[in-house]
Amino acid sequence: MMSEFKSSMLREFDMSDLGKMRFFLGIEVLQKSDGIYICQRKYALEVLQRFGMMESNSVSSPIVPGYKVSRYGDEKTIDETYYKQLVGSLMYLTATRPDIMFVTCLISRYMAKPTEIHLQLAKRALRYLKGTLNYGLHYKKVGDGELLAFTDSDYAGDVDDRKSTSGYVFLMSSAAVSWCSKKQPIVTLSTTEAEFVAAVVCVCQGIWMKRILEVLEHSHGDGIIVMCDNSSTIKLSKNPVMHGRSKHIDVRFHFLRNLTKEGKIELVHCGSEDQVADIMTKPLKLEVFQKLRKMLGVCEISDIN
Repeated sequence: MMSEFKSSMLREFDMSDLGKMRFFLGIEVLQKSDGIYICQRKYALEVLQRFGMMESNSVSSPIVPGYKVSRYGDEKTIDETYYKQLVGSLMYLTATRPDIMFVTCLISRYMAKPTEIHLQLAKRALRYLKGTLNYGLHYKKVGDGELLAFTDSDYAGDVDDRKSTSGYVFLMSSAAVSWCSKKQPIVTLSTTEAEFVAAVVCVCQGIWMKRILEVLEHSHGDGIIVMCDNSSTIKLSKNPVMHGRSKHIDVRFHFLRNLTKEGKIELVHCGSEDQVADIMTKPLKLEVFQKLRKMLGVCEISDIN
């Protein structure tokens, strides 16, 4: 397919074939016999230099476990432009660093009138990057070519409006290919509802990705397996009966039942300790964070041998 594409482009445009890609829009690519490694080491160094963090001490995690932050407080406000530039730089780094996705999503909620506490949180993320400059995603050649999804939520995690955070991760070839951490648009009334809303966001992305893979002629199973650690959500997706505890859920989220019935989506229970999407929804203990980071396929380039 790629050979045909290059030939067709060469017939239409004056182009040069530079061989295998090594660098593209700040993303460094290393292609080896056992797989492909992508990272943003050069860009991360530029970000650290730009914000004066090259001499700072590194930390092992991007956010303190159990940390809660609010938009209200007595802290001094800081320059909004400087803060937005810092957050924007971190957002671009999430292209190859899903392990900083949650903290980047968290600090981006305070673009208007950021305070010193928000800046400290953002700078901790930079200190974490300083200690993990050589980290990136490793897609193994012998990895599983099937699409596997993980979905999770942090019920009422936002201390300001008590909205929950949705998170999902899609794995292919032993590494993450799509991930998201986003505050839910509604206030949910139970953990089941929060998990259900998160699952719907996940399957929407899954259906889109499956269509893309079909266009690329990548064979895939009949349905996408979505790993969820909430049994009630799995039962709710299969049960056509509306219970009193669930009938308040917005109707637009119930198309998940139709997808499950048609076999396009299969919700499977997984243990909370193996829930990869947990890293997208809440601050975690160091050992848990490092375990899930490895499951994402994020590793150091020296580890690829």
